[in-house]
Amino acid sequence: MPDGFLTTHVLDTGRGGPARGMKIDLYRIDNDDWVFLTTKVTNDDGRTDGPMLSVDDFKLGQYELLFYAGEYLDQEGAPAESPRFLDRIPIRFGISDLQRHYHVPLLLSQFGFSTYRGS
Repeated sequence: MPDGFLTTHVLDTGRGGPARGMKIDLYRIDNDDWVFLTTKVTNDDGRTDGPMLSVDDFKLGQYELLFYAGEYLDQEGAPAESPRFLDRIPIRFGISDLQRHYHVPLLLSQFGFSTYRGS
């Protein structure tokens, strides 16, 4: 039985705080098949209220988090562009150890983003 799970959070580096209300989708990628797993929305701390992937659903493989940055920037009143420079941000990563916690945060501004493997 795995002990690991997957979490994320989003920090708005342009505003200097957590990104509240951002929609995030999670997919598992099996060969060329994309399997939708869940949608979550970030809370006041920029985190989801529970893990993106629970212990029971934790499996080895390739995954993708899809962050709806454009919708978030619109709701925060960031100056509008058409189309936005950043709209939906995919982060594809692999889970290779079922005993580890995987934390995949997003640092976001209107014109850039970064990520890393957190703990």
